[in-house]
Amino acid sequence: MRTPVGWAEHAAGTARLVASYAAVPPGAPVRLAKRTSNLFRGRSDAGPGLDVSGLTGVIEVDGDVAEVQGMCTYEHLVEVTLAHGRIPLVVPQLRTITLGGAVTGLGIEATSFRSGLPHESVLEMDVLTGAGEIVTTKPGDELFDAFPNSYGSLGYATRLRIELEPVPSYVALRHVRFDGPAALADGVGQVVRDRAWQGERVDALDGVAFAPDELYLTLARWTDAPGPTSDYTGRQVFYRSLQQRSTDRLTVHDYLWRWDTDWFWCSRAFGAQHPVVRRVWPRRLRRSDVYWKLVALDRRLGVADRLDRRAGRPQGERVVQDVEVPVERLAEFLDWFDREVGMRPVWLCPLRLRRSGEADGERPWPGYPLSAGTTYVNVGFWGIVNVGPEAPSSPRNRAIEAKVSELGGHKSLYSEAFYPPDEFDRLYGGAQLARVKAVHDPDDRLTCLYDKVVRRR
Repeated sequence: MRTPVGWAEHAAGTARLVASYAAVPPGAPVRLAKRTSNLFRGRSDAGPGLDVSGLTGVIEVDGDVAEVQGMCTYEHLVEVTLAHGRIPLVVPQLRTITLGGAVTGLGIEATSFRSGLPHESVLEMDVLTGAGEIVTTKPGDELFDAFPNSYGSLGYATRLRIELEPVPSYVALRHVRFDGPAALADGVGQVVRDRAWQGERVDALDGVAFAPDELYLTLARWTDAPGPTSDYTGRQVFYRSLQQRSTDRLTVHDYLWRWDTDWFWCSRAFGAQHPVVRRVWPRRLRRSDVYWKLVALDRRLGVADRLDRRAGRPQGERVVQDVEVPVERLAEFLDWFDREVGMRPVWLCPLRLRRSGEADGERPWPGYPLSAGTTYVNVGFWGIVNVGPEAPSSPRNRAIEAKVSELGGHKSLYSEAFYPPDEFDRLYGGAQLARVKAVHDPDDRLTCLYDKVVRRR
């Protein structure tokens, strides 16, 4: 059982990080020395990383508030908070996402329709800036508000004070089928408005589109009522259960990591869902970070490309993206996506910003300027599309970027991006980001956001 590390250990870890930053020669690239990554875009070799070895734990839990170190994974964080009967307001789907990573990047999950994004439940944080200083910042400060979606271009969170919410022992699920995206979008609107479905409370909400006429919303309700639970860490695969049963029941722990065991459905690419393979694949290795390492190995060795050539398939383009589109444009996007990309299944996760502007339609987070008062649906799709010799120019990814912008949406930047500089700055608050960076990184020691996510430096 994980236990809090305490303030003395946190101070020692912070001191090691600051010392490692000071040891980086002037002008040399700066990055973190992380053992895990959930990024799907390459980067140049930036040399030795900063020492974050002492910043991977929970400092303390006090009621509905936790003090957490920036490199703490959600797997570790949840283990500690569940012992107190609580969880973070939003727990991203994959175990090895770090709290600092979810805040400086973006995280989302099934509670986002009522609790927004992970950075919206941060009450205060300490940031190691490009000037090598630890700066404490709170909501409303320029550094705090520009930090989400800055991906380390403004610094690295070393400590975050976050809100928690009480949670019981179990989660009751209902899988509701819809025959088209327009009907599903109407269902999303009803749940967001009423926080209920057919008179039953909804605490978490996401879904899967298997085909144009087969889509599901999974409605989750926290409960303490005893009863049998399903186990999708063994031979059963969670996403398939949506088509096989209308109700289900999981422990809170297994619900939070329901997508991690099979990396949504991506484990099938490695044969991990085949009954024979699954029997011999160790349960402890059925997790997203293991599959990610296999993907990284394939990218280095080009195994999938060689198999495509041997089978006579057109050259493949990797399409790994999460995008947010307004719920009223969801059907239009999915119709276009089926025609132009043709990848299924896709994940659907409704979202509303928790922070509001002075009026609906304002964009309170400059680095990822979604509109307050608007319901969005995150559409996640991850795989290979066999497009032919034009694959190296990424035509499907570029088309997705254009369509999402046309529909008034945004796309996450954890994967490859192709925007020209002016458009990128317009979409991602470039002017505000540059102003804050000039204050907290006057010598430009941290790689700018565009270079990180488009030029991939």
